[in-house]
Amino acid sequence: MMVASQIDEYLGSLRAHLGPMTLGEREEIVREISAHIRDSAEQEGASVADVLARLGPAEALAGQYRDGLLIRRASRSISPLVLLNAALRLATKGVSGVMVFFCGIFGYGIGGGFVLTALMKPVFPVNTGLWIRNGVLASFGTLFPPPGPPAHEVLGMWYIPFALTFGSLTLLLTTYVIRRCLRLSQRWQLQISRLSHSS
Repeated sequence: MMVASQIDEYLGSLRAHLGPMTLGEREEIVREISAHIRDSAEQEGASVADVLARLGPAEALAGQYRDGLLIRRASRSISPLVLLNAALRLATKGVSGVMVFFCGIFGYGIGGGFVLTALMKPVFPVNTGLWIRNGVLASFGTLFPPPGPPAHEVLGMWYIPFALTFGSLTLLLTTYVIRRCLRLSQRWQLQISRLSHSS
């Protein structure tokens, strides 16, 4: 009886900390952990307290499941906000996650900046474009002419297809890289989880 109440208390705490998931997702996780606790106790002859200690606090385990669900959803998304949110969560787990997050910020910033300046070129044709001074890039995509001696705006209205193409490709590449990194992270986490459960 005491064993059953220990398991029920742990599972109740886990359910409460799983947070913003569908009822079906929460119950599936609770069933999986319940089966794992009972199987480990029966097969290994370990006490329920030992199995629960190996699993760690219910709150921490729920956090791992929430992170996993967020990363799984983001790895199929094309929304920059969802992807950056998942990359930020991944950044809390290590240096590689930090690199993915900053790669996403940089890629979306550059790509979005080019697309934005392409859209602004018809409105501010004199102040938006690509300027060359003495054969060297002086400025591009800015609303302010480059300081110093006069510079020559080289692309004119061709800046629009150039910036739209380059910006769109940068956004797509950034999305691809973040999604790929999230999928790899998910596989690694799954392998680590299997190893820890089997040990």
